[in-house]
Amino acid sequence: MADKKLNVTLAKSIHGQKANIAQSVRGLGLRKRHQMVTVSDTPEIRGLIRTARHLLVVAEEKH
Repeated sequence: MADKKLNVTLAKSIHGQKANIAQSVRGLGLRKRHQMVTVSDTPEIRGLIRTARHLLVVAEEKH
């Protein structure tokens, strides 16, 4: 069984955000607005997403 994947897109800038929010976005591998990364759906990743949820767009990867 394959790992479940999530497509995470940075919709808004991290400029002016608190350090922990900016670090969470960087931890997801996002650097620029409108950049998209595919990550595994794990509790750790979900925590990073939850921290910066107001800046991100998250969708399940379609096969």
